[in-house]
Amino acid sequence: MKASKAVFPVFLKRLAGAAALSLLAACETVQTTQGGVVGVERQQRMAVSAGALEEAAQGEYAKVIAQAKQKGVLNQNPSHVARVRAIANRLVPQTANFRPDARSWNWEVNVLSSPEVNAWCMPGGKIAVYSGLIEKLQVTDDELAAVMGHEIAHALREHARERASEQMIASGVVSVGAALLGLGDIGQKGAEFAYMGLVGLPNSRRHETEADRVGIELAARAGYDPRAAISLWQKMGQVAGGEQIKFLSTHPTQADRLKDLTNYSQRVMPLYQQAKR
Repeated sequence: MKASKAVFPVFLKRLAGAAALSLLAACETVQTTQGGVVGVERQQRMAVSAGALEEAAQGEYAKVIAQAKQKGVLNQNPSHVARVRAIANRLVPQTANFRPDARSWNWEVNVLSSPEVNAWCMPGGKIAVYSGLIEKLQVTDDELAAVMGHEIAHALREHARERASEQMIASGVVSVGAALLGLGDIGQKGAEFAYMGLVGLPNSRRHETEADRVGIELAARAGYDPRAAISLWQKMGQVAGGEQIKFLSTHPTQADRLKDLTNYSQRVMPLYQQAKR
C-alpha cells in the first residue's frame, strides 16, 4: 500500500529527528583545554574521534611536506627557519597551561617558501609557516609569536575536530534514511569528515576569537609582547587589499577583532611582565 502524500513528509520529519538524536547520542561533550587567564572554557560536542582526526592530520602533513621537498620549497631560508623554530621552542612549553598532554605531542615546525600570507597548525602539533607571511608583513618576533600562538591555539582547542563533527551531524540529518538504515558506515564517514575538518571547512568566528585569546596568552607566557597581536592584524588588514588571505576567511570584523585583542592583551600583560623578569 502506498503512503499518502500527507503522511510521508511527517514520517521524514520523524526520521530526521531520530537520525539527529542518534548522531547526537554518539557525540561526546569534552573540555579540550583549561580556561587559562583568558577564560576560554566552552565545552564542545565531538562526533569524530580525536584519533581519527590526528591520523588524518599526520597523513596530510606528510603529504604537504613531501610535496614541498619535491618542489624545493621546504626550509629554504635558514634565517626564517631559525626564527620560526626558536619561537616555537618558547611557545610549545606554555601549551601545558591549557592542556598538559600537548607538551608530549610530536611537534614539527617547517617553513614553506610561498608568497602566500598564511600559517597553520594541524592536530598533534604539525606547524607550517609560509615565507610570504614573514616577508610581506615584515613581522617582528612578537608578531610572529602572535600568529603561531593563534594557530597552536586552534590545535589545542581541537577546532578542526569540532568542525568535522558539526559537518558530520549536519550531513547525517540531511541523509536521514542512510543514517538510520545504514549506520555501519559511520566509521568511514568519520574519517571522511575528519579530513574535511582539516582541509575543507573554514574556521568559525567563535573559533577565531578563541584562538586569538588563547594565542596571546601563550605568547605572553613565552615572553612575547601580547600587544603585538594588535599590530599584526592591522598589518594583515593593510596588506590584504584585493588579495585573498586565508587568515581572513570567516573571521571577525577588523574592528571587533582589534577591540577584543586590545582588551585581552591587557588581561595577560602581567604574564608577559613576569616572563620578562
